[in-house]
Amino acid sequence: MSQTPIELKGSSFTLSVVHLHHADPEVVRQALQDKINQAPAFLRNAPVVLNMTSLTGEVNWRLMQQAIASTGLHIVGVSGCKDESLKRIISRAGLPLLSEGKEQKQTAEVVEPAQPVETPAVKTRVINAPVRSGQQIYAKNCDLIVTSSVSAGAELIADGNIHIYGMMRGRALAGASGDRECQIFCTSLSAELVSIAGEYWIMDQIPAEFFGKASRLFLSDGALTIQTLN
Repeated sequence: MSQTPIELKGSSFTLSVVHLHHADPEVVRQALQDKINQAPAFLRNAPVVLNMTSLTGEVNWRLMQQAIASTGLHIVGVSGCKDESLKRIISRAGLPLLSEGKEQKQTAEVVEPAQPVETPAVKTRVINAPVRSGQQIYAKNCDLIVTSSVSAGAELIADGNIHIYGMMRGRALAGASGDRECQIFCTSLSAELVSIAGEYWIMDQIPAEFFGKASRLFLSDGALTIQTLN
């Protein structure tokens, strides 16, 4: 029997979400370019989802799409669009309209009440060996604990919190699935990049007084915040 020409499988990818708060394409383009210039290795040619919650049908979508594409970012979908006319324009442009979980409507007809199901405990992924340059560790739907050092060029990604109990020189991306309550804990912070739910700092943005120190990173009012870890 011949092998089927295609195979569909579920998978999980980490995508950056660009929240648009301005209708002027040039203002958006310049703001994006500034971000890309700060972290070119992280953002250049990156696939992104645009969140349009703050925009209405008055935006010139054709110019907005061209402005974003000119920065090298690749738009793979649009979320949060509430304006029906804007939805039609985006659909005609060939881009998928994505529904976030909180936007999905519940089915009106209920055949049978759902039985309570006990949620299984989520294990924490623990890495006891050093994480070398070029390695990527992903903790899906859980926290990540690394008890050794993380080299420059290594990458830690977790849908939950990240704890590093050795020297941290690589990249740490917590809350990869969008959980803005996640945090990063380091006993010795010298990271190339830290990110929580898409909000990030590159090395030059980390306050110098925290370099090499035990630190805790979290989001406060939507912005990355750092404190000494006591």
